[in-house]
Amino acid sequence: MLTGGAGYIGSHVIVALRESGREVVVLDDMSTGLRERVPADVPLVFGSVADKDLVVQTMMDHEVTGVIHLAAKKAVGESVERPLYYYQENVGGLLSLLEAVRIAEVEHFVYSSSAGVYGQPDHSPVLEDGPTVPLSPYGETKLVGEWLLADLAAVMPLSWCALRYFNVAGAGDPALADTSVGNLIPIVLRDDSEGRPATVFGDDYPTPDGTCIRDYIHVVDLAEAHVRAAELTEQARVGEIINVGTGTGSSVLEVLASLGTALGHEVAYEIGARRAGDPGALVASVDRATEVLGWRSRFDLDDMTSSAVTALADR
Repeated sequence: MLTGGAGYIGSHVIVALRESGREVVVLDDMSTGLRERVPADVPLVFGSVADKDLVVQTMMDHEVTGVIHLAAKKAVGESVERPLYYYQENVGGLLSLLEAVRIAEVEHFVYSSSAGVYGQPDHSPVLEDGPTVPLSPYGETKLVGEWLLADLAAVMPLSWCALRYFNVAGAGDPALADTSVGNLIPIVLRDDSEGRPATVFGDDYPTPDGTCIRDYIHVVDLAEAHVRAAELTEQARVGEIINVGTGTGSSVLEVLASLGTALGHEVAYEIGARRAGDPGALVASVDRATEVLGWRSRFDLDDMTSSAVTALADR
């Protein structure tokens, strides 16, 4: 069962799961999901993970053996303004889902976590065993989710893996493009299409060009990592926390340059003030993903930006 499967990331995970030979049922409340992202022959249950009875019934009806949990609220700024809402949705929703997992005796679980749990690390790349000091209620809810899984696995036969995503980008198919208003690449493409300069938040960081450095991961690579994580939970009883990134950082200006190449013209931008809490660099250590999942990213930044531009053109 894939929660949030009608979303940007979830729709790519559906493709990867089916290519691996697995059957999938999607549970989505459609608050941000799109019906057309779910293939017609994939069962889609409209509902919330907080509806425990519905979740249990879905698991029973479809003989679910494992869960990949993507459904969550994820806007950092909104989480600062509405912390109770984020705890209700992300932590309360996961509590209800895990109670359903316990009732239905499902033993395999893959959890969508976030690099946001690291906060503002002292060094980069960041290791999974490094300090976790989230800077937002969103990051806090993701960290609490990891704790919940570890605590439940101590008292029931639950094999689980938490994937800490870095910056997800690109598209495997134009129909599955990122339409979020909160991610850098779609924001820049929207501004460019409307004739506005992109805003670069700060150019005085201790980085080569002064702008923030982030680890961007192609959504197709991320989807494949979910399949490997599901396989891992099936092969042995595990409790793993794993970064999902490329291990390579790109600055904001490098992303704009790559987008300019894909668009065929330079992207206009202006420098704004730093945003509170933005670390200068946040790049994943990917050794554990290689060693434990047997997975490495295949796509680079230009692959991400070119696929995003192609998806925009085909919309």
